[in-house]
Amino acid sequence: MLSTIADHAALSERVRSRRVNQRLRKGIWSTAQLSAVEALMVRLLVGDRLEKLGAIGQEHLSTGGRRFRARLALSTVEALGGARSQAVAWATACELLHNATLIHDDLQDGDEVRRGHAAVWARHGFVQAINAGDLMLMLPYRAVDSAPVAGDVKWTLAHALARHAEAVVRGQSAEQELLAGPRLEWEDYLDASMGKTSALFSLPVFGAAILAGRPESEADELARAFGLLGVVFQMQDDILDLYGDKGRGEQGSDLKEGKVSALVVEHLRLHPQDRSWLLDLLSTPREYTTNDQVADARQRFLEQGALDAVWARILALEAQSTQSPALQSHPHVAAVAHDLVAEALRPIIHTSPAHERGEHA
Repeated sequence: MLSTIADHAALSERVRSRRVNQRLRKGIWSTAQLSAVEALMVRLLVGDRLEKLGAIGQEHLSTGGRRFRARLALSTVEALGGARSQAVAWATACELLHNATLIHDDLQDGDEVRRGHAAVWARHGFVQAINAGDLMLMLPYRAVDSAPVAGDVKWTLAHALARHAEAVVRGQSAEQELLAGPRLEWEDYLDASMGKTSALFSLPVFGAAILAGRPESEADELARAFGLLGVVFQMQDDILDLYGDKGRGEQGSDLKEGKVSALVVEHLRLHPQDRSWLLDLLSTPREYTTNDQVADARQRFLEQGALDAVWARILALEAQSTQSPALQSHPHVAAVAHDLVAEALRPIIHTSPAHERGEHA
């Protein structure tokens, strides 16, 4: 699991080089067909007529987001030799499913802000937030039905949607139970993350491979590689919450809501004697958790090795994914994976050991 300073420095360089790649508008950076995805999402939300629920869904989408799942679907089809237009309906399905989980996630966690705006439940109440999330769980199947492909391909895509949506819900449930479990170890965190987050990174790639005419076995292998990057994204999200701006109006929201993050897991691995302190902090109701307590944990994670340990895991998982036989056999898809990691880690690159030690300053 150990990584070298050179590994971190190389990652920092890839993140900086994204500016050059972005100017070239290639792969995951390209905006080609993204407007078509946005239009289809809105059309499906509106349905036969504009009403309250469709308006709530549109309002949520208008708050932004990097559209990683849609970009993954579009760029993977392109990387496998297909046309981006083939994947518009599929990209729409993946993005709608992702946003459904965000609406429900905010409701469960009590987060009032999403992307710098009021969360759906905070603005429209619990009931309408549940309805809006439910609607977005159903619309991906409408999106798949609109795809210009044969019926057997639609069935394969719909089945993949169901399987991955199930994994997301089970992963969310597992994450909610982490604090109540007898252990707080990497395997437990990984199990929850592979469901909750990874499923939404492997799904777009699986469907894109199917649309590009690849057999299911090959699509599964490619999807598994990107599933590992989903864990990387989850760990990035954990770091961003405490050391960056997650668009929730405060730092340390995860600690306040009692979430077992990668930082928590690594700190307890390195300093098991802190178990009582950290579990007491996580168990304290959100409204009674002070900013000073969050700042104390932030400093401990930084100074006592947890942050560096999470970065080591990030690098190890990135290597495991990008050096997998599946991606080694598809260099253009591997390039999509590298660019995805660079963009995902951009908001937290200032926390990497290489940056902290002044490399590439």
